[in-house]
Amino acid sequence: MTSPLSLRVRLTLLFGLVLATIFTGFGWMVERSISLHFAQEDEAELSSIIEAVEGALRKQGAVSVLAPRFDDLLVGHHGAWLHVRDDTGRVLYSSNHPDFSKLIDSLVEPPSPGPAIWSDGDERYRVLVATLADSGNGQTYTTIATVPVGYHDHFLAHFRVTLWWMILTGTGIGAVLGWFAVREGHAPLHQIIAQMKRISGSDLDLRLDPQTLPNELGDLANSFNEMLERVEEAFRRLSDFSADMAHDLRTPITSMMTQTQVALSQERSPEEYREILYSNMEEFENLARMINDMLFLAKADNGLRPSELEEVDLAEEVDALFDYYEPWSEEKGVTLGRRGTARLTGHRTMLRRAVSNLLSNAIRHSRENGIVEVAIDEHGGKVRIEVANQGMEIPPEHLTHLFERFYRVDRARQGEGTGLGLAIVKSIVEAHGGTIHAESTQGTTHFVIELPKALRAIPISGCSMTYHH
Repeated sequence: MTSPLSLRVRLTLLFGLVLATIFTGFGWMVERSISLHFAQEDEAELSSIIEAVEGALRKQGAVSVLAPRFDDLLVGHHGAWLHVRDDTGRVLYSSNHPDFSKLIDSLVEPPSPGPAIWSDGDERYRVLVATLADSGNGQTYTTIATVPVGYHDHFLAHFRVTLWWMILTGTGIGAVLGWFAVREGHAPLHQIIAQMKRISGSDLDLRLDPQTLPNELGDLANSFNEMLERVEEAFRRLSDFSADMAHDLRTPITSMMTQTQVALSQERSPEEYREILYSNMEEFENLARMINDMLFLAKADNGLRPSELEEVDLAEEVDALFDYYEPWSEEKGVTLGRRGTARLTGHRTMLRRAVSNLLSNAIRHSRENGIVEVAIDEHGGKVRIEVANQGMEIPPEHLTHLFERFYRVDRARQGEGTGLGLAIVKSIVEAHGGTIHAESTQGTTHFVIELPKALRAIPISGCSMTYHH
């Protein structure tokens, strides 16, 4: 497959084509103007001859007298010829050239009102035919005047050749100048390309300065800078993700290695080994939960869509989750409450997991003897689920980042959860065509989900359900 032409070549060709079109148009107009000028001069000359002949005929002179007068009329009209006859066909005067018999035979009756072109072999003539009616004797005369146009044709032929050479030369020179102009015009693009080549993973903070570029490239520079900001943010998040992932994986593995090394350092009783195995099993569960969460988010990145849709009673699902989390909430002295009810069509397991993650997060961050309340409401074809807990107020600058992976408001509290729960909730909500946002005021944090009441099923692989706290 051949590569497309460069912009420089395309613009040069386009510039040359435009010049050729303009030069050709102007050349055609000049040629037409010259040709029309020659035609007007010939017509004026023929008209003056016809008028002089008509004046002589009105004086009714003898033929022997008219012939010399007609000879005098042609003096000063270079190359003009004349033929005069009456209505009986009697020739009163005729030049020796051209052969008027051929011309007369080719005439159309009645004659055209203006000059016409007549060819006799290689020669071309402009012919004007006039008919004069003498009211004195009732005689009618036909006058034919001609002038050769070969000189004009010869001039126009040479002019046309010269014109085409001028067009080709002008187009060639213009295309070359256009090539240099395009090259200079592309200099800012080469400047942008040079700056782009300097950008690497360690230099994502470089930006193009729109003030140093032409106005036409200002939008390009701004768009490129905005793209770099998105790439830099994604790169930063990926780096943070890798660091957090390594930390969260290292913690349980280090714990298990330490416990195993301690256990192997000396002989222990079966009960002590069993206790160490139970402790390691908890760490394995943490690792398995983290891996499952990562696999779920990987599916979400590839276009997660819920399958196996069914009608879900949200009140029943929340009450079931309350039963599951009740021992933990009682241990922390947190009261669980629900108000409202609603039904919607969705993926039961995925929706349960989203509400479960929000409840787990709310209980974890609720103050002692606080209240975690779930409010369910239905309005305008949408279902609203609000999970509120009483605890530390979240600063506004953190609210929009809560649903990012491994994002924590307090970086010092790395051991609480995997940092993926809210990211999973957002993925599930968006897969159902809904939205989620967080609010935190006066010591109470609200997570608000809005979902459409009905969702069309799209078959994909299902998702597993895991409760954890």
